[in-house]
Formats: sequence, C-alpha cells, structure tokens
Amino acid sequence: MMTTFSRLLRAAAISALCASLLQAQEGHPPPIPPPPGAKSSTCKGRAIPQLVNITAKAGVTFKHASDPAKKYIVESMSGGVLLIDYNRDGWPDIYFTNAPSVSVAIKDPKNLGGVIGALYRNNHDGTFTDVTKQAGLTKPCFAMGGAVGDYNNDGWPDMYITCLGSNILYRNNGDGTFTDVTAKAGVDDTRWSTGASFGDYDGDGHLDLMVTNYVDFHLDDMPGFGSAPNCKYRGIDVQCGPRGLRGAGDSLFHNNGDGTFTNVSKQAGVDDPNGYYGMTAIWTDFNNVGRPDIYIADDSTPKFLYKNMGGGKFKDIGLQSGTAVSEDGSEQASMGIAVGDYDHSGRPSLYVTNFSDENDLLYHNDGDWNFSEDSYPSGLALPSLPYVKWGTAFADFDNDGWLDLLTVDGHVYPQVDSLPSGARYREPKVLSMNDKDGTFCDASKQAGPAIIEPRASRGLAVGDLFNNGEMDAVVEDIDGIAMLLKNEGVPGRHWVSFELAGTKSNRLAIGARLKLTSGGMTQTAQIHSGGSYLSQNDLRVHFGLGSTTKIDTLVITWPSGHVDTIHNLAADKFYSVLEGTGIVPAAKIAPVKASDQRSAVSGK
Repeated sequence: MMTTFSRLLRAAAISALCASLLQAQEGHPPPIPPPPGAKSSTCKGRAIPQLVNITAKAGVTFKHASDPAKKYIVESMSGGVLLIDYNRDGWPDIYFTNAPSVSVAIKDPKNLGGVIGALYRNNHDGTFTDVTKQAGLTKPCFAMGGAVGDYNNDGWPDMYITCLGSNILYRNNGDGTFTDVTAKAGVDDTRWSTGASFGDYDGDGHLDLMVTNYVDFHLDDMPGFGSAPNCKYRGIDVQCGPRGLRGAGDSLFHNNGDGTFTNVSKQAGVDDPNGYYGMTAIWTDFNNVGRPDIYIADDSTPKFLYKNMGGGKFKDIGLQSGTAVSEDGSEQASMGIAVGDYDHSGRPSLYVTNFSDENDLLYHNDGDWNFSEDSYPSGLALPSLPYVKWGTAFADFDNDGWLDLLTVDGHVYPQVDSLPSGARYREPKVLSMNDKDGTFCDASKQAGPAIIEPRASRGLAVGDLFNNGEMDAVVEDIDGIAMLLKNEGVPGRHWVSFELAGTKSNRLAIGARLKLTSGGMTQTAQIHSGGSYLSQNDLRVHFGLGSTTKIDTLVITWPSGHVDTIHNLAADKFYSVLEGTGIVPAAKIAPVKASDQRSAVSGK
C-alpha cells in the first residue's frame, strides 16, 4: 500500500518531470506560484528620494550598438557599465561597454565595424565628456562587461573587459591613457566571458582575477533562430540558449606580483568542469574570517559559493549554504548580484536577480556560511516577478542608514511584443526601500517617472557621481541611450564617505571591511570589485547617517589583517584613509602622475 509520504514523493516526481519537459520545449521553466500570504507594500508615509534622468543634460550620448532583433543570444547579454576614477581627481568617471551585431562581427571580425566602448570623464560640474579616443580605449571587442582593480599596485585603477573572444586588461598609464597588456599579463580568455571580479584570495597584497564564462559559442557555428524546441518562448520563435548549449567553464588568475598572472582555476577548484552558464562574479568575505570567498550567479544552473579554504583552495558550498538554488530547490536563470548588510547583522547578505516569472532571491546571511532565503518574507519577491532582472545594487538612497535596493530590467526577447498579452520587451526598474525590520517596500512608482519608464536595461552601477553625498545610478541599456539617474535626496539627512588606500594590502583596498558606529546604530560594508550585472560600482564607501552629525567609531579591517580604529569624525564629508595611518589628506593616497615620475627620473 502506498503511504501518504510515498504519494507525495510520486506527485513531486511527476510534477518535476512535467516541468522538465515543458522547460525543454520552451527553454524556461514554468512559473512557481507565490506562497500563500505573499505580499508587497508601497512606501506610504515616508519621504522617497527622486531619481531624475539627467542623461542629456550631463552630455552623455552613448548608445549600445547591438542588433535590435536579438536573434542570437550573444546579442542580448552585453551592457555592463563601470564607474572608475581613472584620472584620480576624486570624481567618478563612467565606462560603457559595447558590442556589435552578429552580422557586423561576421563581416568584419578584425575591427567589428568600429564598435567600441566609451569612457566619459567627469567634469565636476554635472556634465561628462567623451574621452575614449584620447584615452586609447579603441581596441575592438564584442564586450559584455568588466571590473576595476589595480592589478600592479601603482595607485591607478585598471579595467578588465570581458568579451566574446579575447578579453582585455587595460593598464592605466597614469596620464589619462590606457594600454592593452592582456597578453603580457597572461589573462586572456578566448571563450565567451561574462563576469569578472578582482580580489586578493591569498592575502599577498596583489589582486587576483576571477572570470566567469557563459556558453561555448562561435560565430561560425551558431544555432539558428527558432530552430529547436529550446528556441521557442510561449509559442514564438526566439534566440536559442542557453539551455541546449554547452557551458564554457571559468577561470581564476593568480597575480604573481610582477605584472603577470597564472591560471590556477583547476588546482584551486573553481574551473567549473561541468560547464554551468556563468554570469556575474564577486569576491566577498561572507563569514568575516579575513579570506574572501567567491559567489557566482549562473544562468539556468545552480549558483556557486566557493568557500576560501586557505592554501589556494576553494570548496563549492552552494547547496550546503542554501545559495545555489531557491528555497524550493529550483534552478533559476540568474543574472546579477548585490551584496550588502541590509539588516545590520554585521554579515554581508546576497541578492540575486532572475528571469521573468522567477522571483529575485534574497539570501540572508545567518553566519557560519549558512543562508536563509527571505525573498517573500522581505517583500522583495512579488515586485520582481513580472520582469527579466539584470543589474542590481544595495545603496542607501535616502541616507537613513539602511541599505535600499535598485534593480534594472528588460526582456531578452524583443519578439514578446508580438504576443497579445504578458511580458513586454522594455520594462520598468524596481526601487525597494528598506523598512528597517528585514522588509522592504516598493517605491518604484513614487521615485519619479524615470524609474517606471520602460527600458531594455542591463548594467547598473551606483556611486556619488556629483560628490554631494547622494548615491546616484548609471544604467546601460542594450537598446537605446544610457541613463544617468541623479538622486535628489531627502532633506535633513546626513552621510559620510571613505576612500581607502592599502599599504600592505592591495592599493585600492578591495576586500576591506568597514564597521561604522554613529547615533547608536552600527553599519558594515565591504569594498568590492565587479558585481551587479557585469558592472562596477564606485569603490568609495558611502554610509547614510540619518539625523546623526557625528561618527563615533570607524573600524577598518584591511585585507592584510591590520585593523585601524578611528574616532569622532564629522558627518557630511569625504575622508581618505591610509592603511596603518588613518585619516590623511586626499593627496596622501593619490598616486604619482606619470609626468611627475618622468620628471623625477630626468631630474627636471
């Protein structure tokens, strides 16, 4: 006789089989209904900061170049955006990645039709100037995204750009220009690379590099549009993949400290031999033990949480930690990653963006590498369900001392606009404000028309673009002109910002952990390279302070293990911190300019 438990198991197996068959036919699993009682709330009775589209006023005209039809999956996945203070003047600049259409890449494989990314210099007056050619950033690349890191510890931030084909490491020359040093450094990866993140996993003071790869895709052997069961979506022909395509594996490059790297992926245990569909990567010390771990969002396959075991070895604990799949055991089409201590637990939690009809995932860090999925209880799941979500970031947009969350959206298939109902290709953004009790309210319709304007967005980077104490956002659309969102803020709120420079630690202090106490509230943050969706946030650390005008204590735990403790700082200021010294004038952490180096050598 079949027991009740056996019946449940059998029903679950049949359900899983049906879902699997449908998934094979349509390329995406059927939606899982929200749990009973799931709800979201609007942000009633509170001040909501207005995020205003100032793109035209700021002089930014960048437009992504890919084919609007998106008949091949590679044309849908680009669009990472990087904030980088490339000239070290204290103002964030912007680099937009770019990619041609497949037809252009096939016709002109060497020059890609002249399609390149764009570097916009911050003019300090609310405007930006395109300096791409002057900076020497003109190498053709079917670009996806990238990350910022100072790989040679000269104080000048460098960029690693991921591409379909050869990736590019751009060394910052310190004179406003960059040089392609990929081959010399040994960090080329000729597969289809997507995410990248710098982090010092062995504590030697030099930044290592994690690169995720997507699928084994070649322009001379592409699956035809709508040509197979996995190239359909709700009965219409669409691009093929990623299901049905072979994964590509990942790469970890160890920094040798002499300007070169060694590929140690396999011996470190992070090469992904099963070929999951790698998207975004980020280094984070999840358990505050002084060694950064790696988290990777994978598309349509389980996600990785690589625990840093020391000795150059990692162990995937995604399933054991609860961060590989959803609470019900489902694999999602995961895109972007946000990391932040949203509930003041002292530990970094994770937010992962997913495909439409798959809610985004909030993984609360419970400590000891264990996580609870709080997506629905937090109020974040329901607002995310209708959209295909990409770039995402925790940031305190209203300066109340609690991290909020912004997500940018846009479908992968332009063809959905031909359906009589349901998803559209261009979708609004979602802004969720922190309710200070582990939950969030949906402020999307209260933060201004720019948030709810339908767009086909991919990359998102946040930072204080105008040095006024407000966290702004830069969005790269895959169809249309990019978007700069200026945060108008909430009157009466205070803030503080820190830029760190390592001495024993890597120069950009990537991986440093900050613990700030003010007005009876304690906040923590870490400095990250990469994240969001193939993008890079401002490396300065911003804290909202609410009504508090003084910082009682700042404790910085550097990647080297050194701890600096600083007391009694005034609010509403930018501070520069040098490892082992404390607060210093900004000039003390600025690198020597290339012209000054040449003068010192020549004696002039």
